[in-house]
Amino acid sequence: MENIVDEKRIFDCLSKAQRPSTAVIEAVLEKGLLKRGLTLTEAAALMSTAEPQLIQKIFETASRIKDDIYGERLVLFAPLYVSDYCVNDCEYCNFHERNRELNRRRLTKNEIIAETKCLIDMGHKRVLVEFGEDPERNSIDYICEAIETIYSVKSGAGNIRRINVNVAATTTQHYKRLKAAHIGTYQLFQETYHRKTYGEVHRGGPKADYNRQLTSHARAFEAGIDDLGIGVLFGLYDWRFEVLALISHAQWMEKELGVGPHTISVPRFCPAPAVKYKPPYSVSDDDFLKIIAILRIAVPYTGMILSTRETPDIRAKAFRLGISQASAASITTPGGYSSRVRHEKSSLPLLCKEGRGEVDSDLPHLASPYKGEVENAQFETHDQRPLSEVVKAAIADGLIPSFCTACYRKERTGEIFMDLARPGIIHEFCRPNAILTFAEYLEDYGDEEVKKSGGTLIRRYLNKISDSHLKEETQNRLREIHSGKRDLYF
Repeated sequence: MENIVDEKRIFDCLSKAQRPSTAVIEAVLEKGLLKRGLTLTEAAALMSTAEPQLIQKIFETASRIKDDIYGERLVLFAPLYVSDYCVNDCEYCNFHERNRELNRRRLTKNEIIAETKCLIDMGHKRVLVEFGEDPERNSIDYICEAIETIYSVKSGAGNIRRINVNVAATTTQHYKRLKAAHIGTYQLFQETYHRKTYGEVHRGGPKADYNRQLTSHARAFEAGIDDLGIGVLFGLYDWRFEVLALISHAQWMEKELGVGPHTISVPRFCPAPAVKYKPPYSVSDDDFLKIIAILRIAVPYTGMILSTRETPDIRAKAFRLGISQASAASITTPGGYSSRVRHEKSSLPLLCKEGRGEVDSDLPHLASPYKGEVENAQFETHDQRPLSEVVKAAIADGLIPSFCTACYRKERTGEIFMDLARPGIIHEFCRPNAILTFAEYLEDYGDEEVKKSGGTLIRRYLNKISDSHLKEETQNRLREIHSGKRDLYF
């Protein structure tokens, strides 16, 4: 275990990094711009500076690296909670085993189809499926059948083209089943790398096994899954320790598996109805943005994921600093998307002004959560905007909302993806594929306003494709999309 995360080494790095000089910080940032990553000592130095001017330089460096590798695209997805049955007793999660008030659900096939249609009808093409850990109710058979069902759903011109998976640590044989089900990234968080804290917040159940959790990615890789996602829940322990542990884990994966993490997620603790836990190491907004920037510099090739735990304002800032993927219009309870649609339809007549068919702008947005959704959610969300509003905000910030799934289906995964991402070559695929999937979204789901602003954005970035043949082929495919063809990609 110490080869993955050596606590003593991490604490030594943090201790020695106190009050680094301006020259040290500038040297680390200059190295960072080479996009080869940082050592733990170098990352610790960046975390230890409190000078506003130096922090601004950290932000500028991170933003430049993100732009060099991932450019202006912002990949959007949604979580799909299939079952909240769970045998674990995690202090920070509303699904914890002691929560007897939770009205637990395990979706049927028809309910999974209904949830998937809701997401497709918003415009989503990528989902992250979520299951609580329950060997009986959430067996590997049930998980694989749910994945197969989601892939089978069509609605209008849309469908889900890639399913990433967040399920409990399991066996190599079960990971082989997930691989055979054609998943994209297998995502599992350590939650906290600090062993003592891990034991305190995981009071019972299989997840209380720190070692099982930490070695899960190696078993998944052995089973043939080469796109792997890691992360922690910030707030459980000192964020400085957790950042170095994430970097250490990424470095171990690169050395031992030959591929670093495809994604790193950075959720912050959020409250939930049955969660009495108070995070002893709460992370401020300023420190949170610093976390994102330092991880982008230290692990430059990785995709970085941000959830709707964060407010729209923080998300907008984070997109510039290093985030390349974000959830949108998330509901964190099984059956929540279908229930919300029913709730909105039943509420619509009550929200209309008398004698007219328009919604009263003084009333809460239709997408606001209702009581049942809040009570059964895994955690509170702070960005409750519908996908259409997230898309409009991204356009206003000059970002291309991307629904691309090309790399998975062109087998640009694992080591192949890393060889493209490290030098920034992946950007050559990302820009045209982002443009094509965004054009699809505009055709099928955009209103006139977003079609106009989105079209302007597409033309802007189309002109930045330097390869003349690739630019011409992208233009040809845009015409095909406009004439009704779908799912075109490089």
